[in-house]
Amino acid sequence: MKPKLGEFYQRTRGAGKIIVVDLGFLGDSIHLIPSLYEIKRHYPEAQLHTLSASIGAELLNMAPCVDSAWAYPLSKKSPAWWRHWGIIRALRREKFDLAFNFSGADRTLFLTALTGARWRLARQPPRRHFWASSLVDTWVPRENLDQPMFEQRRQVLAAAGLALSAPDFTLQIPEKARESAANLPANSIHLSINASAPAKEWPLDNWIELAQLLLNSDPEVQLIATAANDGRELERLRLLAAAVPNSRLLCLDGLNLAQLAALLQRCWLHFGGDSGVLHLAVALGVPTFSIFRKYPGLREWLPTGLQNKHIITGCACCDDGKDRCSARGKSDCLGTITAMQVFGASHAMRPISGRNLNL
Repeated sequence: MKPKLGEFYQRTRGAGKIIVVDLGFLGDSIHLIPSLYEIKRHYPEAQLHTLSASIGAELLNMAPCVDSAWAYPLSKKSPAWWRHWGIIRALRREKFDLAFNFSGADRTLFLTALTGARWRLARQPPRRHFWASSLVDTWVPRENLDQPMFEQRRQVLAAAGLALSAPDFTLQIPEKARESAANLPANSIHLSINASAPAKEWPLDNWIELAQLLLNSDPEVQLIATAANDGRELERLRLLAAAVPNSRLLCLDGLNLAQLAALLQRCWLHFGGDSGVLHLAVALGVPTFSIFRKYPGLREWLPTGLQNKHIITGCACCDDGKDRCSARGKSDCLGTITAMQVFGASHAMRPISGRNLNL
């Protein structure tokens, strides 16, 4: 019998094996972590599995509450869901009792059904198709859209009868990754100059000017800039290093996610744009200063808390629904936020060590 929504937890608390189907990349997966801790706390005897994009699985392998993080290969031109039958067959062999789906996206709904889990709960998508009820038996209304994404997902569990505790983002960074970061300057400032798409990135000239302002503000300040192993990101990092030839600016690439997390824990401040690295820094408790363009749903992804500051600029593309920025490979609106504005707005932020910088 299909459990009623408010009784879902009581009816399923005997589940021995649970899977959360999300397919999220880095930022999405970070916002999933508090819900995973709630599930593990309420089903302490169950094995907790996740299914996400490869970078999401890399992250969730560092969450102690997760017993097994499955990777589902995704890319900008992902193949159809049915081309990964090998993964689907392996999932079905696990014989899951319970499946959670927090997005309601079409691909994830099919995968949720294909896990073969006896009980399946999902959050309603913005538009629900007629066939969705045949894939998932218990649905949670799409509410709380004014809250951060991690809290929206926790509220899905609350609607199902779970009693929520304080959000937990704890990650356990492997010792090998910690050792790789041990020689990096402590209390550095991290510059995350790239994002998943050029339209989300602050112009490189602005990053160059900000780096120079920070270096000139204090003879002891240390900067670390990073980039993923991607041609466009690597070129931006190379141009930054060439424009700011200073031994106190360290430019690193090719880090895996655990190494990046260990690096961030060596920093007292993260500067960045709208990217997964920003959310990783927030989850690790590193103070952040971020740069956003205003788009529908931005509130869901804005970092909260007093140690996380940001500047937001209006975007004509988002206002009129015509995405001219992506076609040009840059956002003119982000370019209106100057390096001096960012430098000045971060004046009140201070390093964890207590040493005052002249920001």
